[in-house]
Amino acid sequence: MQSTLTIAVIAVILYLGLAGWIYVRQDSMVFHPLGEILATPEVYGWEYEDIDLLTQDGVRLHAWYVPVEDARAVVLFCHGNAGNIGHRLDSIRIFRDLGLSVLIFDYRGFGQSEGRPSEKGTYLDVRAAWDFLVTEKNVPPARIVIFGRSLGGAVAAHLAADLNAEHAAGGLILESTFTSLPDMAARLYPFLPVRWLAKYSYNTLARMGDVHSPVLVVHSPEDELIPFAHGQALYAAAPEPRMFLEISGGHNTGFLSSGTVYVDGLRSFLEQYVFQKKS
Repeated sequence: MQSTLTIAVIAVILYLGLAGWIYVRQDSMVFHPLGEILATPEVYGWEYEDIDLLTQDGVRLHAWYVPVEDARAVVLFCHGNAGNIGHRLDSIRIFRDLGLSVLIFDYRGFGQSEGRPSEKGTYLDVRAAWDFLVTEKNVPPARIVIFGRSLGGAVAAHLAADLNAEHAAGGLILESTFTSLPDMAARLYPFLPVRWLAKYSYNTLARMGDVHSPVLVVHSPEDELIPFAHGQALYAAAPEPRMFLEISGGHNTGFLSSGTVYVDGLRSFLEQYVFQKKS
């Protein structure tokens, strides 16, 4: 009896210890920034502007504005939870080939941006990028496509949902994005009360109904990190007009391994819902 009680006490202590460890370590589990930028648009010989953005709470962010001649629209690029803008040149190349200029920024604490990352901070960061395009570059909202990959999709959806119908973005693209972080945590740690422990929400699904822009959801059934069902749920919650693009390959490489399926899907969405809009 005593040994059974001892085992039970040890099990409870270990359980509570694991739960406490996950709670304390959430920042480092969610964000994986890298400071050193190993490659710039110069690698491809592209002209670009190296710019600073200032958020509403006074944080300086580092960004690139990569223009193309006679751009048909501008992509506001929200990257995922790891690395920095220097790891997204392949995506910038695809958008450029589609006739899109690109503004890509690093969240606070990533790359050369100041501060420390947080959920609220990323929302302020993307708003600073939006304001730069609208006020400094004089880009009409209808000519801005908000793009987010993985965690960046949650950031992109938050911005799109905060814009009223009169000033809505021309389009919203969510690629390999989750419904919410607690949903992801519940999948990874089904034996823990992660919804109580979660300090981060990033509830993409909850914001979909407030979006006034055409929506493209991109996801792969082979995504090993974020289940395909998350993409399907986001699509189901998105208002019309909306499109779903099924690609192949893993979470980080599907957009490349899918080749023309991916590029043609983006082009179809842009041609149908963005390029035809009047500014």
